Amino acid sequence: MQNLLLGIEAVFTWQGLLAIFVGTALGIVVGALPGLGPSLGVALLIPATFSLSPSVGFNLLVSLYIAAEYGGSISAILIGTPGTAAATATVVDGYPMNRQGRGALALQTSLSASTFGGVVGAIALIVFSQPLVVFVLQFGPPEYFALGLFGLTLIASLSGDTILKGLAAGIIGLLLAVVGVDPISGTPRYTGSFFELYEGIPFLAVLIGVFALAEAFTLAERDDTRKEARISDSGEKLGLRGAASMLPTFLRGSAIGTVIGAIPGAGANIAGWLAYDQERRWSDKPETFGKGQIKGVAAPEAANSASVGGALMPLLTLGLPGSPTTAVLIGALIIHGLQPGPRLFAENPDVVYGLFVGMLVAFPMLFVLGTAAMPLWRKVLALPNSVLAVGIVMLSLVGTYALRNLMFDVWLALLFGIGGYFLKKLRFPMAPLVLAMVLGAIVESNYARSLIMSQGSHGIFFERPLSIALILVAAAALVWPLVSLVMRRWRAAGAA
Repeated sequence: MQNLLLGIEAVFTWQGLLAIFVGTALGIVVGALPGLGPSLGVALLIPATFSLSPSVGFNLLVSLYIAAEYGGSISAILIGTPGTAAATATVVDGYPMNRQGRGALALQTSLSASTFGGVVGAIALIVFSQPLVVFVLQFGPPEYFALGLFGLTLIASLSGDTILKGLAAGIIGLLLAVVGVDPISGTPRYTGSFFELYEGIPFLAVLIGVFALAEAFTLAERDDTRKEARISDSGEKLGLRGAASMLPTFLRGSAIGTVIGAIPGAGANIAGWLAYDQERRWSDKPETFGKGQIKGVAAPEAANSASVGGALMPLLTLGLPGSPTTAVLIGALIIHGLQPGPRLFAENPDVVYGLFVGMLVAFPMLFVLGTAAMPLWRKVLALPNSVLAVGIVMLSLVGTYALRNLMFDVWLALLFGIGGYFLKKLRFPMAPLVLAMVLGAIVESNYARSLIMSQGSHGIFFERPLSIALILVAAAALVWPLVSLVMRRWRAAGAA
């Protein structure tokens, strides 16, 4: 109860409420503009949190994450182009609804489903996080080392269909993680003559480079023509009765989104498609899906919003990202001097419980702002790529400089931006690079501590039940994607 009061005190101040308002408003726009998305939005906004308390700053970032997952449905419905990967399933029925003159109804449904699903995901996060933390508090250095190994195996699931490229990106992240002073011996490593690297490569420079600047360079070379956004309105409204009739759809989508979101590496995109598929299976008119079925909008939108609460669960309790955006959020916590994991609950309860309360405030605020902003989407979606690219570059460079007031960091961000641009052109995923950079330090330091505890014996990793279990799970997670790939190719060859 005392921690909950801390959370309420952190949120219900003018700074706390303003941060949630600004994060939600920006998130809707970032999600609605195709090519941006929550990862880029969060990376760009991190510098704005430097002058804020960790609790207020984290709520600002998470509010943007929440709203961006909804915002992707706006362009999906109006122009048939999902603003985020999570809104891909929404296009299937949302865009046909707009073409049939029911665009306003589709937007209302998307907003209602996102709000409902988000609240369900937030409640699940609040209910299940604490029991999981009690379990994780039993961990010592060997268990954290094994957990870090398991986290590195998530690179395969964050890589999509390009597993080898994902592994290569992960190796780059591990190489970046070892730059700086050795945490055990205190010896500088790979710093050359640059004293600025003694604390390691600035995480913000990497985040802004590979997410924001790389995306800005990509936007700048794209064709500036966009489809015209048109909100069709037949006068049909969702209303309380319509929302009540879709309550089972909302519940199914929310449950799927929460569970899938909590699986590290699964993400909102998978949650959306799975919810869509299950809704079609439950329907007594499955043939109407893909032709403007309103439940085909409600199910994936409830799922991708609920996945936010699910994805934050492994981040807060285990220090592992449940999605690419939460990988960026881990970086934000580290930049503020906070360590994601069970210690966060004990050492910074205002941040954790402030987040819980903030999420319960953010979703109703999302509903209000989303409703008020519906007439504006035609103008927002008409913004040219060139304007967006210039704006992103300016914000990125100013934000990078603000971290340590060093031009060295700006040059680093530009270097990573150029590298990230070419990696994106070659279809290398960026999330594995960030994940490996975060987990590399955790694995290395806990490996060294474990060997110090055992006086150099590696048997310590196989003497403790939790450590053994996590190593076995990590081995299974590493092998399964390769087995699955071989099986798919074998089936394809057999079918051919």
